[in-house]
Amino acid sequence: MTQHGTDPAGVRLLHTADALRPAAPDAPRAVVMTMGALHEGHATLVRAARERVGAGGEVVVTVFVNPLQFGAGEDLDRYPRTLDADVELAAAAGADTVFAPGADEVYPGGEPQVRVTAGPMGGRLEGATRPGHFDGMLTVVAKLLHLTRPDLAFFGQKDAQQLALVRRMARDLDFGVEIVAVPTVREPDGLALSSRNRYLSAVERRTALALSRALFAGRDRHAAQQALHARAALAPGNDTRARALDALGESRAAADAHAVAHAAPGGPAAVRAAARAVLDAAARLTPPLDIDYLALVDPSDFTEVPDDHTGEAVLAVAARVGTTRLIDNLPLTFGTPAAPGDPHHPGAVS
Repeated sequence: MTQHGTDPAGVRLLHTADALRPAAPDAPRAVVMTMGALHEGHATLVRAARERVGAGGEVVVTVFVNPLQFGAGEDLDRYPRTLDADVELAAAAGADTVFAPGADEVYPGGEPQVRVTAGPMGGRLEGATRPGHFDGMLTVVAKLLHLTRPDLAFFGQKDAQQLALVRRMARDLDFGVEIVAVPTVREPDGLALSSRNRYLSAVERRTALALSRALFAGRDRHAAQQALHARAALAPGNDTRARALDALGESRAAADAHAVAHAAPGGPAAVRAAARAVLDAAARLTPPLDIDYLALVDPSDFTEVPDDHTGEAVLAVAARVGTTRLIDNLPLTFGTPAAPGDPHHPGAVS
């Protein structure tokens, strides 16, 4: 590949900010930020960006392994660097430009003295486990937004806390860019796509499946509870109820629904318990699942939701299998979905 120019795959490959001029200055530009080692999850982001900007717009994929996001003992040196394959995948998914700068281009003169601080949300969950990670992430996202100057930026929901923080930064600092979320892409066995999945051995992968299974168990427990409440709400009461149950031959099922509807609501507590049971079982496997956290949080600030919570929530998990650390999450809605102006709506400012 050349320093600058068009790769045989048909995409512009650029390494310096000076070369990063819009291919069509008046056309909409979308950016997908990555650290390389692209997979189908990234391709989904690129395709979503391509669809939004249309044939006349430009899709830029950035490939930069950001040293500010890696703490002591983390995998900066072994993080996969596969630029040739990344360019091919980006082009196949619909990208026009791959911007792959070196560290000297992004941080001329060394690590920046002035950085973006993630604030209280940046110290929770992932931030508590990886101090400084979100400061480094937001700093490079801010830099790349300035360098690429997009109209839209696409991020995966798999990194839910990152997405929430980028949205908050864009609002708080008036970046004037639309932050677009794209649903998590999963492999056929349910494992969320991640560049780190390649580190898992076959037996480690079997243990790692507990992350998605725990999330699905929490989701299914919530769905079952919601269904029981809905059935109970439709069942008649008193003598009319008893006659109706006899006629339907559903005495036990409807009575169970009635009991659930009038018992203390399970809600978030039941979701956490269902997910925790799967994780606890996986902790006894060989190799074991080493759990960092299981949390059910408000997506606006990533604080734990109370047991009477209504509106949007994120069920999030992080764990290690061997030396590989993985994260995953699922969005859930409790009660009536929140309206965009509601403080529990995703992306709302607290």
